[in-house]
Amino acid sequence: MSIHEKPRPRIGPDSAPFWKGCREHKLMLPTCSACGKAHMPPGPVCPFCLADKIEWRQASGRGAISTWTAVHKAWFPAFAAEAPYNVIQVELDEGPRLTSNLVGGGTPQVGQRVEVMFDDVDAELTMHRFRAL
Repeated sequence: MSIHEKPRPRIGPDSAPFWKGCREHKLMLPTCSACGKAHMPPGPVCPFCLADKIEWRQASGRGAISTWTAVHKAWFPAFAAEAPYNVIQVELDEGPRLTSNLVGGGTPQVGQRVEVMFDDVDAELTMHRFRAL
């Protein structure tokens, strides 16, 4: 792998609709039909009520930063040009907490409002990131 290639995330049968949604610039989350809660990571049953009625629904992708940290070391050689960068956890308005990185907006603040954006990595893969509102 060359230094300019970014590793692709694992796409299993449970998470394929999430990544397909990212390619279509939509935030798709598994949602339980029984209790109505969205959750990540996806799985065959709802972690809240253990029902097996899971549907993939589009979420707004807006939320607030709950925690963040600055990463000063690239864990993969492909990310070396981006270090240091901010990794944030976002409590979504419609759904669970997601971990991603913040694009623009300076230093993150807990409680800061953000929304998902989609970064085209190549023709086949789009990654979600967050940007400040």
